[in-house]
Amino acid sequence: MAFQVALTIKETIADIHSKKYLLPSIQREFIWNVDQITKLFDSLMQGYPIGSFLFWKLGAININKFTFYEFLRNYHARDLTHNTKASILGNEEITAILDGQQRLTSLYIGLMGTYTYKRRYISQDDHRAYPVRTLYLNLLKKSEDEDWLYNFSFLTEDECKNDQNHFWFRVGDILNFEKPADALKYHSKVNAYLNNIAQTTGEPFDEEKNDFAIDALSKLFDAIHSDKTISYYLEESSELDKVLKIFIRVNSGGTPLSYSDLLLSIASAQWNDLDAREEILKAVDNLNNIGLGFNIDKDFILKACLVLCDFTDISFKVDNFSNTNMMRIQGEWNNIIIALTEALTLVSRLGFSHKNITSNNLFIPIAYYIKHIGLPKKFAATPNNAENVRTIKKWFISAMLKRVFSLKPDGLLIPVRDIIKKTTDGNFPLQQIIEHFSYTKRSHDFTDADFTDNLIWRKYGQGDTLVVLSILYPWADLNNLFHVDHIFPKSAFTSYKLECRGIEQSRHKDFLNNFNYIANLQLLEGLDNTSKSDKDFKMWFEEKFSTEEERRAYCQKHLIPENVDLSFENFPEIFAIRKQLIIERLKEELIPPTKYPKRIHIPKRRIQPKIKPIKLMDDDDDFIF
Repeated sequence: MAFQVALTIKETIADIHSKKYLLPSIQREFIWNVDQITKLFDSLMQGYPIGSFLFWKLGAININKFTFYEFLRNYHARDLTHNTKASILGNEEITAILDGQQRLTSLYIGLMGTYTYKRRYISQDDHRAYPVRTLYLNLLKKSEDEDWLYNFSFLTEDECKNDQNHFWFRVGDILNFEKPADALKYHSKVNAYLNNIAQTTGEPFDEEKNDFAIDALSKLFDAIHSDKTISYYLEESSELDKVLKIFIRVNSGGTPLSYSDLLLSIASAQWNDLDAREEILKAVDNLNNIGLGFNIDKDFILKACLVLCDFTDISFKVDNFSNTNMMRIQGEWNNIIIALTEALTLVSRLGFSHKNITSNNLFIPIAYYIKHIGLPKKFAATPNNAENVRTIKKWFISAMLKRVFSLKPDGLLIPVRDIIKKTTDGNFPLQQIIEHFSYTKRSHDFTDADFTDNLIWRKYGQGDTLVVLSILYPWADLNNLFHVDHIFPKSAFTSYKLECRGIEQSRHKDFLNNFNYIANLQLLEGLDNTSKSDKDFKMWFEEKFSTEEERRAYCQKHLIPENVDLSFENFPEIFAIRKQLIIERLKEELIPPTKYPKRIHIPKRRIQPKIKPIKLMDDDDDFIF
């Protein structure tokens, strides 16, 4: 392997466009942003080196042994991020890019394609959110960014308007120039434009901008047509192991090659009935679109494959992705995807999404359990599975709140899988899992300190807050519109408003320090919360529930102290009582019955108001799920 005769960018782009250069499946997808692309073009213009490349030449006889993809030409952040699988006839040789894909794709997009990314402050469902952008060079002025000399920018058709400081040249048009004189010919347009500005404004002709324009055009022409910029090594071996070793070595710098990228590449090379890369990327997209959305990736899919296929070693090692193991995963692929889909659907129905899940590994034991019991369809929605769904929810919440996956998740996935595998009654083995880890660092057991020092102090807006509330409201289908509502509206908790109510300064901290915590939060359906809004809680409570029976039902449902004066001035006392009621309810739900002590009786107390309540009319913001 040695350096070859360097190529010009125009020659290289032509070979990419004709599909002579392709990407092997071991390459990750394109990940560069617009700043990285424009900086690359700026470096070319300034004559900076852009690094060497590594090409892999395959003769026609070896092409069909591997999977290859075309370069991405028109990148779209929402609709087109995956490379298209190349259609290879097998009667001619090709060259695969082992190192330099990001740079070459950036050149291809800048010269022959487009880059579409989302506009800020516009919903991604709006067609205006993703305008198509093409790379332009401003021929009149240097970049205002000190890190760049030339002003390259991806612009829409509406954005590339010329003015006194801008004359936008579409970078791809430089490919149409055949000789330096073509650049000079084009420059006549810039000269005429500057002359027109001078005549219109009465100002002198701007020689500096004119000189900058001809310099920029000439340098762009040289960078694309003349400079031998693409300096590359050529590897001609057809041995996959050798190529992989080279690939890993050359990708050890820059953006590191993750194990999942490498393992995905190995899978792509070894599966024969399915395209591993396409299947896994499709699975990632489909699973992330379940419910309110999740945030899983290729690593998760590969880890799930190792667990659900019952491999003894589930660590990310090349040895675990041998041909034998990969064929086994391929054979189980449909079952794996069904199990993962059912697992994420179940979790979604419980009200969870990427917003409040602390570890994606939580899905894997659920998926293994569903696969173990025969992959029943619509598991979460079937009434006969209701009790098991409740049990799984308890495990899921306990494991999440106790952060049992926070350190070396393999140490939990394997024993939990083994426990599930031994079950014969079809029920999720929550008690066995809890007992197995009782005296380890992965204990699912809750101590008094977990309740009094941790869970009860979850705050409004935190992800764990909805998790805790889901325990207190097991009947709530959080896929529907529920608001995390302040019982006593947060708009009332300012020093000024407390003073207006005549509350002593010495008591202010008891109000201001606690109003955002669980003991002042409840789940309300959207319509109820709309009617409540910023109303004084006692006023709203008495207006909405006219009978004693209705009021008692509401208090029991939301753990509000009964027979207590609900005036705002009594907030600290009500907060303290409700805090204890919540702790007791959490203990009932999270501590196994055999370990749960007898419930502490909290006597009903009547707290008299100290000052007559005042109605405040500020809006109360709510957290919506």
